[in-house]
Amino acid sequence: MKTIRLLPIFLMLAMTLSACNNTKKSSEMTNEKNKTLVAYFSATGTTEQVAKTLAEAAQADLFKIEPEKPYTAADLNWNNDKSRSSVEMKDKSSRPAIANRVENIDQYDVIYIGFPVWWYTAPTIINTFLEQYNLEGKTLIPFATSGGSKITNVHNELAVSAPNATWKQGSVLNGNPSVDELRSWINELQK
Repeated sequence: MKTIRLLPIFLMLAMTLSACNNTKKSSEMTNEKNKTLVAYFSATGTTEQVAKTLAEAAQADLFKIEPEKPYTAADLNWNNDKSRSSVEMKDKSSRPAIANRVENIDQYDVIYIGFPVWWYTAPTIINTFLEQYNLEGKTLIPFATSGGSKITNVHNELAVSAPNATWKQGSVLNGNPSVDELRSWINELQK
């Protein structure tokens, strides 16, 4: 008789433990999805160095945005109105082709997007990158290297290429910031 009375208690206990185990699995799956990506375009290597340090600071995956046709020194001559970069930046609808893609971009919740500042904004290849993916619900944070320009309005200009993403105000990260400096910047962004 005592066994019959205890049976419902054992069943309830078993169900509770099972529910706790499922909650734990759900939590673990959520943590697996909370991944960060540092995607960057670097024409001369300056932005690449910052991107690598940022990826280390953020414990993020790293992805180099590679143009299908690499830029030459002549292409980057901003003093020449007919150089490739000058022509692309004058035409806001320009979308230089990209040679590679991020595999399974769905796994990332936060994406830092790095680039050199060209004509006070991001190179149009960044728009190409953004338009390749559905970035709805993702947090996008621009960062740049620059000889003196700021990126105050860059996220507004890039938002047309990823309108359903959440954009955070980015920053110019010059002077090869350290891992600790970049961790501090990341912490400020999370406030």
